[in-house]
Amino acid sequence: MALLFVSKRTYLVLFTYVVFLGHLCNGFYLPGSYMRTYSTGQEIFAKVNSLTSIETELPFSYYSLPYCTPSGGIKKSAENLGELLMGDQIDNSPYRFRMNINESVFLCTTHPLSEHEVKLLKQRTHDLYQVNMILDNLPAMRFANQNGVKIQWTGFPVGFTPPGSKDDYIINHVKFRVFVHEYEGTGVQIIGTGEEGMGVISSSDDKKKSAGYEIVGFEVFPCSVKYDPEKMAKLHQYDQVDSVNCPLEQEKSQIIREQEKISFTYEVEFVKSNVRWPSRWDAYLKMEGARVHWFSILNSLMVIFFLAGIVFVIFLRTVRRDLTRYEELDKESQAQMNEELSGWKLVVGDVFREPNNSKLLCVMVGDGVQITGMTVVTILFAAFGFMSPASRGMLLTGMIILYLFLGTGAGYAGVYLWRTIKGTSEGWRSVSWSIAFFFPGIVFIILTVLNFILWGSNSTSAIPISLYFILLSLLFCISVPLTLLGGYLGTRAYPIQFPVRTNQISREIPSQKYPSWLLVIGAGTLPFGTLFIELFFILSSIWLGRFYYVFGFLLVVLMLLVVVCAEVSVVLTYMHLCVEDWQWWWKAFYASGSVSVYVFLYSMKYLVFDLQSLSGPVSAILYLGYSLIFAIAIMLSTGTIGFITSFYFVHYLFSSVKID
Repeated sequence: MALLFVSKRTYLVLFTYVVFLGHLCNGFYLPGSYMRTYSTGQEIFAKVNSLTSIETELPFSYYSLPYCTPSGGIKKSAENLGELLMGDQIDNSPYRFRMNINESVFLCTTHPLSEHEVKLLKQRTHDLYQVNMILDNLPAMRFANQNGVKIQWTGFPVGFTPPGSKDDYIINHVKFRVFVHEYEGTGVQIIGTGEEGMGVISSSDDKKKSAGYEIVGFEVFPCSVKYDPEKMAKLHQYDQVDSVNCPLEQEKSQIIREQEKISFTYEVEFVKSNVRWPSRWDAYLKMEGARVHWFSILNSLMVIFFLAGIVFVIFLRTVRRDLTRYEELDKESQAQMNEELSGWKLVVGDVFREPNNSKLLCVMVGDGVQITGMTVVTILFAAFGFMSPASRGMLLTGMIILYLFLGTGAGYAGVYLWRTIKGTSEGWRSVSWSIAFFFPGIVFIILTVLNFILWGSNSTSAIPISLYFILLSLLFCISVPLTLLGGYLGTRAYPIQFPVRTNQISREIPSQKYPSWLLVIGAGTLPFGTLFIELFFILSSIWLGRFYYVFGFLLVVLMLLVVVCAEVSVVLTYMHLCVEDWQWWWKAFYASGSVSVYVFLYSMKYLVFDLQSLSGPVSAILYLGYSLIFAIAIMLSTGTIGFITSFYFVHYLFSSVKID
């Protein structure tokens, strides 16, 4: 008892200390990233990411074009699993910045352009490829006016083609505007760059040491300038040049043609800002049409809650009335009622009969549990700010890791359902192995086909062979053993006992006026109504290169989707039982899982009407391939939610009926 008291007291003291320390330290909005302060004149080198285009969705290496290279050679930055899968390739660059020093600098002059280089530059220009630069972990931001509307973009174009002209011009001069905030220090000194920094607590006497400037904004203004090759040949890297006023006339722009030498220059302007370091990502995370986003989501929430509430109330009243009437009768009256009436009470001896392809059902439910758990945990972490956009690829990496470690839940759920249906644990190993490879196998086949297309295009988004082996190693070393462990635990758990006995001879299902699959497919419209608005913003962030960070909205939509999927599946199961259709297992799964059909159709609609800039069969095949993976994952997740809810509903419904 004394030991318990000491333990509680120790925890209380530690908790008080942590809270006190939290008040003394500065908190940051974006976890996983570290602030760095720079002194005046300190050198900072920008990094370059892959060239990207919303027309082709095929990223290419920055140095695949004839750009200036660093004097020390090209060095790739360390990339996580998510960055590699997204096609990011972050390299160093020769662009040098000196804190608080405004300057106009010469970079290099290329050799005469060859025919291949000219063709490549023109192709990248026509496909609207963007150069993506990073300074202190902030991507370069550009503002453009389209039809009088100010639009925010990341990066700047490779080149441009003036209206009515057949010539193409390259962007060879860039003006950078770097926003800095003066940091005076509060007893904490931050050492390091980007995500590699570390915090060192110093005393108040060291306050001056921690003073400096934080980078809180990074804007870019591109233009094309035609320089005199002979004059530029006398300059060396980082020599000062005259400032350039953009934009320039077409005659003074650098044309793309063979044997042309292109000189690259840039300007740097430092501007003091009142924006603090924790808020520097706010400018990137502002989504377009925020007001429309708010009102659309709230409207969907109210409509769906209203409809679901009506359905739920009607359903409760109907079931309660049936049960009350049935239980108030004596045994003879119940037997007479069963002979005279039709409905769910007549399928008592068949309702728990083993469904067709029961193993496949168990496998899909197991994978659905795994995908649902991954989605819920990921969105929860993102909603609380743990999936920072400053940590590129962290969202995808976190999803993969969660999926691997949730194999235990998948194996347990699938084998537990298998044991409940079969009444025995025999064959659980086969079920566990199938669960471990069902969804990953589908993804592997689709990605392999898409990867061959990407390899043929020399895109950086092509998954290298080494990464294939890494993913397979993670699957075999983490997911498969955990799935088998979950399956074993499922065999040790006490199975659910059916409340009624199953007859030896199955009951004939009466013919229906309309095929049941029409009702099942139509049921997906209600869950789709909860997410189609959010789906538009998600697709826009993926395919139009925009940031998506309204995970609070997404969490609300996810909760609403779970409720609606459960209600829709239960209502349809009850309707099938009322018409004496006892084969409810698969229909309960697809009643809510059919939302994936509408998600895929909406993706097709988005491709045709909203993603009109996407060009070429390769880009369309990539889009459809990734959309198919997304739709299958949604089907497994929503189908599992609906099936589990329907199963417990049917079990409760027939447990309430008195059967001899």
